[in-house]
Amino acid sequence: MHLKPRTAFSRPPGSYEVNVLITISRTIKAINDSSAVEVVEQCLERIENSTYNAIIKVTRDEAIKATRKLNGGPLAGVPIAIKDNISTKGMETTCGSRILSGYVPPYDAHVIERLKAAGAIIVGKANMDEFAMGTSTETSYYGPTLNPWDPECVPGGSSGGSAATVAAGEVPLALGSDTGGSVRCPASYCGVVGLKPTYGVISRYGLISYANSLEQIGPIASNVEDMTLLFNVIAGHDPRDSTSLPGEKNYTKALVNDVKGLKIGVPKEYFGEGTDPAVERSVWEAVHTLESLGASWKEVEMPHTKYALAAYYVIAMSEASSNLARFDGMRYGLRLEKDHDWHTTYSEIRAAGFGEEVKRRILLGTYALSAGYMDKYYLKALKVRTLVKQDFERALKDNDVLIAPTMPAPAFKLGEKISDPLTLYLADVNTVPINLAGVPSISLPCGFSDGLPIGLQIMGRHFDEETIIRTAYTFEQNTDFHTREVA
Repeated sequence: MHLKPRTAFSRPPGSYEVNVLITISRTIKAINDSSAVEVVEQCLERIENSTYNAIIKVTRDEAIKATRKLNGGPLAGVPIAIKDNISTKGMETTCGSRILSGYVPPYDAHVIERLKAAGAIIVGKANMDEFAMGTSTETSYYGPTLNPWDPECVPGGSSGGSAATVAAGEVPLALGSDTGGSVRCPASYCGVVGLKPTYGVISRYGLISYANSLEQIGPIASNVEDMTLLFNVIAGHDPRDSTSLPGEKNYTKALVNDVKGLKIGVPKEYFGEGTDPAVERSVWEAVHTLESLGASWKEVEMPHTKYALAAYYVIAMSEASSNLARFDGMRYGLRLEKDHDWHTTYSEIRAAGFGEEVKRRILLGTYALSAGYMDKYYLKALKVRTLVKQDFERALKDNDVLIAPTMPAPAFKLGEKISDPLTLYLADVNTVPINLAGVPSISLPCGFSDGLPIGLQIMGRHFDEETIIRTAYTFEQNTDFHTREVA
């Protein structure tokens, strides 16, 4: 694919440009009510004319109405796309599933409340793997999202629509959710920036659950600065979420171009046999770039990484089995034309409403939790989770950050792996350990292979998002990968 410089939209004194809408950081404070309407309308036009299937529900009327009522805020007038598993009052929210078709939440998620208070404009709901179960956004009831860098390839998942719409320049910001890499995977495949924060830093209130102990809402943008601006708005305590942590921070203070004295650990287990040579080369070049800027590095061992993938899927599927039991079509969502006795009606609705991957994970999770097998699978997976967490604690005791590939290879072709679930699951090998440990991790572009982006993953200590943001920002300021866009 032809690469060309990425251009920011800007509004110099006395003029206004709306031809290219990519970044927000230079103009976010300058947007006034009238120019914001132009920006939002341009965004909506791009989405409505898009061929990527990244946005599955366009909220044109609501967006224009909200823009005309702007009353300031740190994101005043900035368009944003919301993953379809985050509750938005008055806007259909389906988790990419037929079983929730027609469901309109009567309340906003905590992050949506914060976005609205900050003046952000929701322009649509982003496509996703059904109930966030997938690595390619191919399991969506609304059809697959295409990768803007190569429409024959997947955008990653499960937040594929969120990453693809940012990569395509349709919106400058998006929200995703990350249960086992669902923000970082599509960020890597689509060449954008995505953050999985420390568990508890962003409230999960209003996030429709897949696996409660693993998932976090995460910001997506085309560069580290914009991602941090969004993160700064949505992070913070929420008393309605029992896992939400107290305290507020100003994460924009971490946007410093300096890594002098930074200690980097490079876990060798994240460069396994399945790692594409171009990915390995690009990640090591990124490490050496940071080294040239004053950081130091050393290899570290994380021996339980090889067990993380199996433990993750046992835990995630078990939690999904419990969480998805509530979807029965009795109170909201899909209802078939003819009812029978409650048991038959319940079974028919779930059979018709859930896709194959969701059914597979519910069945496997139910099996893992069943009598006689819970100790053998689920409890053993929890013990492995503790060992993985301890690996991170040891590795980060003497290192400020860990660096590895986000994904073992660039984006694969649509249809290439969807019929082989085990192969698809293996793609998550470098992202799921972070969710098991609950530590923060960011993905940003660090190279290209045959025109497809390669993601660099920077992991940090619990509650130390500032250091991984500073590391990512410094790398970005001294390279040009984030300045490239699809032709």
